[in-house]
Amino acid sequence: MVLVVSRVHRASLDADGEHVSEINKGLLVYVGIADGDTEEIVSKGADKVSNLRIFPNDEGKMFYSVKDIKGEVMAVSNFTLCGNVKSRRPDFMGAAKPDVANGLFEFFKKELSKNVETKSGVFGAHMEIDARHDGPVNIVINL
Repeated sequence: MVLVVSRVHRASLDADGEHVSEINKGLLVYVGIADGDTEEIVSKGADKVSNLRIFPNDEGKMFYSVKDIKGEVMAVSNFTLCGNVKSRRPDFMGAAKPDVANGLFEFFKKELSKNVETKSGVFGAHMEIDARHDGPVNIVINL
């Protein structure tokens, strides 16, 4: 599992030309489900995202989690995170098969929503995402 976590002021997502979701202050999370990932791994990923302390306190230090600030999370499935670049063209053999990945992505959203308001894109769709990044702060989590 690969997660790219971005701190945002807001984000909105369109899938196949239709507006699907938007969030205010919180996290935009790109989720790559790898071949061999399990519910246990995905649950750990959801816990890390909801408790990752990357929002500043009054002194500007990263101190609060998205859960602490009562922010929102937009989760976006992204198999390309599991790509391997050995030449000029990446291969995606490390990504889970679509049916497995979709099930684990749905499980990720369910686990995440236990702690924080969670919205998402559409699995397998062509998506356009507009985000106003904060910082920018971007964290890569490999599980």
